[in-house]
Formats: sequence, C-alpha cells, structure tokens
Amino acid sequence: MATALPLQRHQLACLSDAGWQRQLALPWDREARECLDHWAARRLPLVVTTQPPGPDGSIALGLPAPGRWARRRLALRVAREDILYFDAFPPALLAQPLMPTGSKAAWGRLCEALQACGVAARIYGSHGWQLITGLDHLRSGSDADLCIGVAGPAQADAVAACLLAFPKAQPRLDGELLFANGTAVAWREWSAWRAGRGKAVMVKRLAGAALAQAPFWPATEPAEEPAAEEPMP
Repeated sequence: MATALPLQRHQLACLSDAGWQRQLALPWDREARECLDHWAARRLPLVVTTQPPGPDGSIALGLPAPGRWARRRLALRVAREDILYFDAFPPALLAQPLMPTGSKAAWGRLCEALQACGVAARIYGSHGWQLITGLDHLRSGSDADLCIGVAGPAQADAVAACLLAFPKAQPRLDGELLFANGTAVAWREWSAWRAGRGKAVMVKRLAGAALAQAPFWPATEPAEEPAAEEPMP
C-alpha cells in the first residue's frame, strides 16, 4: 500500500493485484474491460486526475486508452489501500526516438537546456504513454506534453524561454509548470502573463482550476503578496 503522501498532478499510480481485481469486478462494457484486462495483466499504471470531493476517501484515476481501444478515457475510483506505489512519467530525453527525424537533434538540445536550468522535465500525454505502454497512443500531429517542476518565478521564466526557443515544427510543445505548493500553469499562458499579455492566468490544482491575478506560488521572495484568485464560473 502506498503511504499517504499528498497527491500531485501528472502522478502515476500502480495498483496492487487485489486493487486490479476489485476494478475488474465492476460492470464495465466489453471494450473497456478488454483494455483494463490488458492494463492489469501488464501492471501498467494509471494517472492521478482532478479529485472531486468524495465521502469515501477514494482516489480518482484515469486511463487514456490507445487507438486499439478507440482512445477512450476511462475514469476509475480506487481506494488508497489498493495503490501499491506512486510513480512518475518518463524523463523527457527518453522521448527523443519518438520525435520526427528532423526534430530529434532539437529535442536533445532542448533537454540539455532544461537540465542546465536545474529542472527535471518529464514527458506525459501521448508520447509519455507510448513510452510506458508501447501501444499506439501517438497520432500524426500529437503535441509533446512536458511537466516541469520549478522552484519559483525566476526558474519558471528560464524554463519558458527554453521552450519558446524550440523550433516551430512538429511536435508542438505543450504542458505545465509545476510549483512546490501543488499549483500548475500552462507554460505558454505563464509566458504570456509574465509578458503582460493578460491580467490573469489559469492556475490548476487537483481540486480544480481558478484564475489568479497575483502570485500563487510558494512565498520564496520577500516582495511576494498573497494570492488572489477568481473562481471559475
């Protein structure tokens, strides 16, 4: 059983045998059951998703199925005691072989630049799942989704600058900057907001999302003010 650590965005969860058996005992349709049977037999992970409030303390997990199962997105509720351990998506550099031929070298340079910023970039989305499962998650034109933990705004700015410098060719870069207090923001939105091209930025948490007009990251600089957020309608 996994210890009761705080959940995180883009966190992988690996179920115990008993946990899989409990999931497979539910009344899934034929296609979903076939996909879940494959996941259970190969001990493939699920991903932590938005956590709606619930009375039983269960955890919301997702399974983004590959093309073999119509790219369905299956939603599961799992008891914490059924989670054997948590894991993370693969490092971004491991996705280099999946990149188009003309982008492989640029991808390697991007990963080096991000490492020089002092961050660990991980690949999720279609590229990440294809690395994990070996199945057909990628499609022509699939974005390359990166989740990158940052210590504060200065590091976030440096990371965004690296991402903006990536050549405007396939794959299109997408993804999020993850702060230590559990907040996350799309790096493109962050870059535009920091450049003054917007009054607010969409900040994501496991419980949902809200617009922020003031600093929402951990207070690491003396000049920072408490966050002021506008709930989504």
